[in-house]
Amino acid sequence: MSHHSSHRRHFALSLLAAPFLALPACATLGDARRFPITGFGAVADDRTVNTAAIQQAIDHAAGQGGGTVVVPAGVFVSGALFLKPGVHLHLEQGAVLKCSTDLSHFPARRTRIEGHFAPNFNPALINASGCDGLKITGKGTLDGAGRPIWDLFWKLRNAAPDPHNFANISVPRARLALIERSRNVTVEGVTFKDSQFWNLHLYRCQDVTVRGARFEVPDDYKQAPSTDGIDLDSCQRVTVDGCYFSVTDDCIAAKGSKGPHALQDQDSPPVEHIRVRNCEFRRGHGVMTLGSEATLVRDVLVENCKVGPGVSNVAVLKLRADTPQHYENIHFRGLVLDSSRGLIVAIRPWTQYFDLKGAPPPKSVVRNVSLVDIKGRFGAFVKIAPNPGQTEIAGILLKDIDVQLDKAALDATGIAGLQLENVRVNGQPVTL
Repeated sequence: MSHHSSHRRHFALSLLAAPFLALPACATLGDARRFPITGFGAVADDRTVNTAAIQQAIDHAAGQGGGTVVVPAGVFVSGALFLKPGVHLHLEQGAVLKCSTDLSHFPARRTRIEGHFAPNFNPALINASGCDGLKITGKGTLDGAGRPIWDLFWKLRNAAPDPHNFANISVPRARLALIERSRNVTVEGVTFKDSQFWNLHLYRCQDVTVRGARFEVPDDYKQAPSTDGIDLDSCQRVTVDGCYFSVTDDCIAAKGSKGPHALQDQDSPPVEHIRVRNCEFRRGHGVMTLGSEATLVRDVLVENCKVGPGVSNVAVLKLRADTPQHYENIHFRGLVLDSSRGLIVAIRPWTQYFDLKGAPPPKSVVRNVSLVDIKGRFGAFVKIAPNPGQTEIAGILLKDIDVQLDKAALDATGIAGLQLENVRVNGQPVTL
């Protein structure tokens, strides 16, 4: 054996014999790119505002080529945080990342909200833009600490000259997460709690999976304003699977642009290819709502879900009289209902914040909507009505439905092609 061969063999054997302590303390090859926020000075005392420390952890992870920022058990208060490409967020069991209620920690900036870009509104607690492959995971909680913000909202709204048209964004408040212009996103296991405004806002994202997440407001708060669970704003190919919703606004909403010129809005592509399955909807204004800011929404399927006693409506298609809208291929199937309130189907005008901006009333289309295999109990059946002279409604199918209702009337006008197949209400067949 040559001297060089002997040296290489000795070197290889020495590597095999080397102690594992050569790796960083408490690290393995699998977690070497994990960055606990406590390592950057974050304090879990439910009081210290840790924005700078947590942002430092994010920036450090990005500088190392990416990794996962970890929130360990404890309550960490923070202002607005900005994730970067390649940086993920993991909330361990017992971890709470909590919004400060001092909105100076969410300095106003240009942000997407309610179908347009507001020049001066608050960012979210978690903000991510252009973060392809982003993962937000874990059994921990994002907490909006919303109660004092909700109280202020109602105080100001009730004092307004026209409370019905009191602007939502006139009161500073933070969403829990805004993820925009990102592909292949996963949100899994996290609880979104007491958000000041929308919980999870996805804007111009593609190929998103939201799995096993929870969206909650307290049972003892009658109406936490604008606490939508998930807002799908101009997104494509989104799957919501096995999630739990107990909120006081829309559980899931398809969003886009608004106004008479909305179809020319290049910042608001269609909401398309949405799948919602195996979810529980315990409380909320609507299971799946289209609008109010929406233009093109196509290919939506909600299936195999439970709808509980606090849900006001199931399928809600808002017909906004100042916005051209096209809702097509919207399907609900395999739902079990257990509520005594609201409508199973609500396709009707919505006039809040109405503004034609001097333009003529636009035309809208609702086409190919179905509810199939629906069972259980609910408040009322169907309310379908167009904006007169503006909306074409065609191809509504109600099939294999067996429900107990407080109000059995089928209130449907202005429809071409309403079909009922094997529909029973309160034990009696329903026909046209």
